Order: sequence, then structure tokens, then C-alpha cells
Amino acid sequence: MRLLPLIAATFFMVSGGPYGIEDILDAGYLKGLIILLALPLLWSLPTALMIGELASALPEEGGFYVWVRRAMGPFWGYQEAWLSLAASIFDMAIYPTLFVLYLGRLFPSWTAGWHGAAWELGLIALCCIWNLLGAPAVGDASIGLFVLLLSPFAVLICAGLWHGAHLPSHISWSRSGEEGGLTTAILVAMWNYMGWDNASTVAREVDNPRRNYPRAMLASAAVVAITYIVPLAAAAWAGVPAESFSTGSWADVASTLAGPWLGIAIVIGGTLTAVGMFNALTMSYARLPMVLAEDRMLPSALAWKNGRNVPWVAVLACAVAWALALHFSFERLISIDLILYGSSLILEFVALIVLRLREPNLDRPFRAGSLVTACFIGAVPTALIVYADVASRHEHMAHMPALLLGALIAACGPVFYLLSKKTTRRPDPLPATVD
Repeated sequence: MRLLPLIAATFFMVSGGPYGIEDILDAGYLKGLIILLALPLLWSLPTALMIGELASALPEEGGFYVWVRRAMGPFWGYQEAWLSLAASIFDMAIYPTLFVLYLGRLFPSWTAGWHGAAWELGLIALCCIWNLLGAPAVGDASIGLFVLLLSPFAVLICAGLWHGAHLPSHISWSRSGEEGGLTTAILVAMWNYMGWDNASTVAREVDNPRRNYPRAMLASAAVVAITYIVPLAAAAWAGVPAESFSTGSWADVASTLAGPWLGIAIVIGGTLTAVGMFNALTMSYARLPMVLAEDRMLPSALAWKNGRNVPWVAVLACAVAWALALHFSFERLISIDLILYGSSLILEFVALIVLRLREPNLDRPFRAGSLVTACFIGAVPTALIVYADVASRHEHMAHMPALLLGALIAACGPVFYLLSKKTTRRPDPLPATVD
């Protein structure tokens, strides 16, 4: 993949456009926009800087797994991969759900009853087949999907600005009636701004990764923030009530501002963003079991590749696991996803510092500032992750608090690592330098 497809694929691994941010407005426009403006600086930028340095210094297949393993050894590398794969089971279940939600707005009878589950499984199958064509096919497709899904929002923004300037309207910064919890808005925003490290797992399939990864991280971080903030600001300027927003409401807003035709276009875009996100993330996550198998920590069959260098067994194995989590609700999926993903992200920030101390002479085409800066940039994201974990203590999944379920899933990592050591030969140590 070249730079532009990498940016587009990263965009889908993180965002996929304004779809899914509607629940942020439970706290009203003012609080919602402040959150969307603040998190890119407090959450996205530090993560992008960390990934830019590590991905350019260690452009290896497996990405963040390789970074943590090199910095802290095989045990912690395995935990990083385990947490990420466990998080993917809950994260990937969200996108087929969104696909069916938007499809049902166009054709309700198509998604009624068992038909909804059939569409979700069909989306998983489609993206698996797409991924078998190789990473360049996924990256190039991401560019086209990016243009298609954001085109209706460009029209919506123009309609909102025109409406606010020429028709009687007023900005209602707060939500009429009782506002939803600020915590919910923050958690939804964090989820919509996370996943930057996923692009690192396909480093060997990226053109000039040492140069292109830092550029892709910073560019995609800016694009994601703009695609969230500008449409919501336009809706506020047009006087659209904040209470009219809930998951899937962009179509109603578009119909109000420009007519039913734009609402239909937004709905079609919603199905496309679900396809784009699931497709790009399949490419990312499937590389983790592949590199674990190459390191003899999982069955060797997971490293089998087709003629396009795609780990097809790993793709199919991941797809089966993702299909098993389809019945959980959107809010519960976000809670457990943040708990598991946040833990893996903390390990990556630790790896950044450890590698600075242990390998100061490692070639780093891009550096996230001085050692002091490298230590500091992970502090706020870590604090946000702890906040999200504490806030999720009241959410329940599988008849237990989401925080407890996340802890139990994380605790399985050391157990499976010990089992892998007993059943497979330990991998050879990583080389001290990278060519």
C-alpha cells in the first residue's frame, strides 16, 4: 500500500466517518463539540506520535505485538496480542450491527427477524473474501469507500450552513430536557477516536513504511477529527435539536435539511462505512494470529498464506470468533472494547519508553520528541483509559460487570501463554537491529 491507501485504510480502522458519534449529543452540542475537540489532542495525537515512532523504527508484520515483545520480552508481547485479539471480538461485532441498522432504515423487511443476522454474517463473509485479494486491494477500496460515504456529508454541511444563514433558526447548545451523562459522551468519543495502532500490523505490505507511517498517522488523525466536528457544528448552526440525535439519526437530519434524497444517500453511506471499517480491520487483526503462529505460539496453520500473501486461515479463524459476539448491544460492546483495547495501548506506551532506554541507538526516522516527551505523552491517554474502566463498572455483560469480564479475559492471557510454552518450541530471539 502507498501513502494515500494507507491513510484511507487507517481512517476506516479508526473512524469510518460521523456514523456512530450521535450518542455524544446526549450531553448536548456544547459539551459534545468540546469533547470532540479535546480528545484529538489528549487521546489521538499522543497515540499517533507513539505509533509514528515505533512503526517507522520497527516496520514489522505484527506491528504493536513486535514492539512490545522486543521491548519487554515474549510474555508481554503475547499479552499485547491477546488483549488486542480479545478486544477485536467485541469491536468487530459493532460494524455488522451498524450495517443492519442502516440497511433497515431503507428496507425494514430485509432486516426483520433472522434476516438481520443473515446480513451480518453476509458482511463478514464478503470482507473475508475481499481480504483474500491482498492488502493493496483493501487499501485501494478504502479510498473509493471514503469518497462515497463522505460525499453526502459534504452536501449536508453545505445545507446546514445555508439553513443557518438564511432561514429562521437558532443554536441550542444544550439539550432540551434532561441531558445524558457526560461519561457516556466521553466513552463514545474515545471509542470513535481509537484504533490508530491497527494499521501497524501490515507494515511489510506498506510502501516505504519508515516514511509513510508517521505521515499517515498525523494525516488520518486530522481527517478523522474534521469529519466528526464539522458535520455536528453544521447541524448545530442549522438549529437541529440535539435531542433529535440517536444512533442512526443522520439520515433524519439530512432529510430535514436537504430532502429525502440526501437522507437515503446518508443511509447508503452508513452501510458503506460498516463495510469499509470491517474490511480494513479484518486486514489488520488477521496478521496477529499469523505472526504468533510464526513465533510458534499458535498452531502453524494460522501462518498459511495464499498466493497474495494473505494469511487465509487466520482470516477465517478470526471471522468465526467475530460472528460469535454479534448479539451484544452497542453500548456494552463499546465498554468491553475500551477496557481490553485500553490495556493493550498502555503496553504500547510502555514499550515506547523501554525501547528509548534499552535501544537509544535504534534508527528512528521519526521521533515523538525527547525521552521526557515520550514519557509524558502516554500519561493522559492512560488516565482516560483508567477513567473509562472505572466508568464501565456499572455496565453488565454475560451477567457480570463489564470491568470484571474484561479482567477475567485479560487474566486468561498468562494462562494461554504458559500453555503455548508447554506445547510449542519457544521462538528465536528478535534481532537487535532492523535493516
